[in-house]
Amino acid sequence: MGIKWRKWAVPVAAPALLATGCVSTPAPQAEPTATPPTSVARVCAQPATGPTKAPAGAVTVDPAVVGDLAAKTRSSPPNTTFWLRPGKHRLEPDRYAQVMTKKGNRYLGAPGAVLDGRKVNQYAFSGTDPDVTIRHLTVQGFVAPHNEGVVNHDMADGWVIEHATIQYNSGAGLMAGARQAVRASCLRGNGQYGMNAYKTGDSIRGLVVEGNEIVGNNTDDWERRRPGCGCTGGVKFWAVNGADVRGNWVHDNRGAGLWADNNNNDFRIEGNLLEANDGAALMYETSYNAVIRHNTIRRNNWVEGRKYADRGDDFPYATIYVSEAGGEPRIPARTDKIEIYRNVLENNWSGITLWENADRFCNSPANTSTGYCTLLVKGTDRCAQPAIATAPLYADCRWKTQRVEIHGNRFVLDPSVVECTVECGRMAVLANYGTYPDWSPYQGKRVAESITHKQHNRWHDNVYRGPWSFVANDPSRKLDTVQWQGPPYRQDAGSTFDPRAGG
Repeated sequence: MGIKWRKWAVPVAAPALLATGCVSTPAPQAEPTATPPTSVARVCAQPATGPTKAPAGAVTVDPAVVGDLAAKTRSSPPNTTFWLRPGKHRLEPDRYAQVMTKKGNRYLGAPGAVLDGRKVNQYAFSGTDPDVTIRHLTVQGFVAPHNEGVVNHDMADGWVIEHATIQYNSGAGLMAGARQAVRASCLRGNGQYGMNAYKTGDSIRGLVVEGNEIVGNNTDDWERRRPGCGCTGGVKFWAVNGADVRGNWVHDNRGAGLWADNNNNDFRIEGNLLEANDGAALMYETSYNAVIRHNTIRRNNWVEGRKYADRGDDFPYATIYVSEAGGEPRIPARTDKIEIYRNVLENNWSGITLWENADRFCNSPANTSTGYCTLLVKGTDRCAQPAIATAPLYADCRWKTQRVEIHGNRFVLDPSVVECTVECGRMAVLANYGTYPDWSPYQGKRVAESITHKQHNRWHDNVYRGPWSFVANDPSRKLDTVQWQGPPYRQDAGSTFDPRAGG
């Protein structure tokens, strides 16, 4: 999923699993334009405890009886509440043994209640019925296959997962359906993703990811096992229409922290602490319309950025990577642009890169999201010669990096902290020289000129501390502050620059 002209490096070190007490973390001091979060969701170390007694009317589940949870779910009507006693609950020792949920079921864990797949069962909670709730329960040791998930395996709608710990599973800790809410939960050490927000054959409308700790995922290092798969990170979003991602602590994941890939729209990513992820803190790719604000983003992309730099690759790999994504007023959302503002980015490997692959468009062999077109065109076969060479398809067959506004942010870099001896503090807006396929109407410098000068991508009123540099048009065009602010680029009007490291 989501492979670009440039791929991100394969990490070489496993992420640390951070477990700390629930304490408040003061945000870095910044100019009034930057207002990052003042605390983080340290829910893995100190999860909220569940009810010590069964609620009135609840069915009690006994950990001493193998398969008790699945059996009592089968024999009970919809809208039943189940209370899992303290202890380790097990399913039948069959790979396909799982809890087949019913509409409105509620699963509540007592303190110390664990549902353990023992590396035998593939799935924990499945079924297509909506409005299931899972609270105060640890789910671990399941072995879902690649791209599949353990909790809400069948991507049912309206599920609520709160105060849960979903850890040390293969595949994704959980999948997502429409109107799903994941709150105050620990998504830790899963083999592929903490959550795979993908719904087979459909988009996910309305998703809340709030107050979670998302740490140490992709332990199976899928980019090494399947180079170029684009299938790793803390959370992957695919065709999600309307998402609120707020107040999460996303850290120490192998690969990207948050990755929105392929026809996502209407995201608000705010008040998060994104730190120490091996790759980018945030990737927003082939998608539309987002607000990214009030986040603290620090020490990301050290592994992947450094690996490419050590190879002599001069591409500006960034900690916020906007790839073929932009604002589009014709697609309904709470905003009609991508606005990145009032964030603090501190000691990451580079800053924000706006990128557009000239060879990637609907119906191009270079579009590895096979079979998908933009949200403006129905049917990939329309994006072909001769129609694609003229309006409206010339514009609408592309996922365009356009209408991106970057302002009121604080960018801090101390190269001695990042330990970089090459350029690791860059902002960029660029594209490659179009060459492929031979019938493409986007060959040559057309896309590079458009993303740089014609698509309303603008930096302004930011604060820079440290030795920052800039790239425009293509990777070889490196600019200093004066060139970046002067014609023809005219970027960062109203911004301030202090080349002294850090501060």
